[in-house]
Amino acid sequence: MSLGACATGSKFKRYSGPEVTFVVVNKGARRMHLLHNETALRSYDIHLGFAPVGHKQFEGDGKTPEGLYRIDRRNPNSDFHLSLGISYPNVNDYAAAKAVGKSPGGDIFIHGQKSPFRKDEPDWTWGCIAVTNPEIEEIYAMVQNDTLIQLNA
Repeated sequence: MSLGACATGSKFKRYSGPEVTFVVVNKGARRMHLLHNETALRSYDIHLGFAPVGHKQFEGDGKTPEGLYRIDRRNPNSDFHLSLGISYPNVNDYAAAKAVGKSPGGDIFIHGQKSPFRKDEPDWTWGCIAVTNPEIEEIYAMVQNDTLIQLNA
């Protein structure tokens, strides 16, 4: 497995290893794993939403979703260095939020830090999964759109 910079000091890396076929997030353990089939290629410590226990119910609840989603977009100009979008909310998420008269929210991402010099508190996001900026550079290079992501309690 090889990761290299496209240009000196660039946040955009190249990856030439096995395809990442699945991303697994274990919220309780605060760990994310990038897998090729059943083989872990990389693992990362993560930060979650500011109220991490339970599945995201509605916008502003501070929870990180649980369930099976897909990586559905990329943001090279993220306020948080780089980011990969997660396909939350799905049809079930919309229905659950609507049942309580609320919006499910959206814009759930795997992202880096707003400021790499600030020591982030645990579980500081609004529902996203945060890693360090060097880690999101690796993840951004390794994980392609349409990759499945399982978020577990």
